[in-house]
Amino acid sequence: MIGIKKFISKMRTKSPWLLHFDCGSCNGCDIEVLACLTPVYDVERFGIINVGNPMHADILLVTGTVNHRNKVVLINLFNQMPDPKIVVAIGACGLSGGIFRDAYNVVGGVDKVIPVDVYVPGCPAKPEAIIDGVVAGLSKL
Repeated sequence: MIGIKKFISKMRTKSPWLLHFDCGSCNGCDIEVLACLTPVYDVERFGIINVGNPMHADILLVTGTVNHRNKVVLINLFNQMPDPKIVVAIGACGLSGGIFRDAYNVVGGVDKVIPVDVYVPGCPAKPEAIIDGVVAGLSKL
């Protein structure tokens, strides 16, 4: 039984499934995350697959500022993901709230709501940096 768990854990690092959640803002980082899926960057060659169900995801990519309305959704997505899970906060808005941090409805960065494992700075973050952030998260998985 222990051998099976070890095997499954090793395979999760070789073929991670990720879930992308956009909390809002300008969608610049959202577009860059989607650019990672295009043939130019082709993250699928590393075995990374974008899924829509949090129950199948190993990595949660979060872009945009967290506000009071979407923090409940973000917490629900995080709680639905199986353990072990990695959270990657992308862009200035995901890290600190960005230029929107002083708005009345903004909670702040992703780490104000859920624990974050990897931070990818930038406004917007480049696809290469996002891929590096996912790989850094895999080393923690």
